[in-house]
Amino acid sequence: MTRSDLVEELAASFGQLTHRDAEFAVKAILEAMNEALVRGHRIEIRGFGSFSINHRPPRIGRNPRSGESVAVPEKRVPHFKPGKALRQAVDLRTVELENKRKA
Repeated sequence: MTRSDLVEELAASFGQLTHRDAEFAVKAILEAMNEALVRGHRIEIRGFGSFSINHRPPRIGRNPRSGESVAVPEKRVPHFKPGKALRQAVDLRTVELENKRKA
């Protein structure tokens, strides 16, 4: 699902929202989440999952083409951990889809 798919789904689910309002809502939520992660905060959405920042220390990598050693700097990367409800829902839906395909 892309951002535009999410906007379409939101606009279709809530008839009082125009496409422009749905787009604004999605953009505002994603920007707020982005800002929170940049500030180092953790985001927890009950029933969905949590977003946090993982720290990757500097390391020595290898250029696959030349085999040369390359210094890879430290970095902070976003990390998503799905919640229990999301994991169970995905598992249940996956099993249901597999059973439908077999039938």
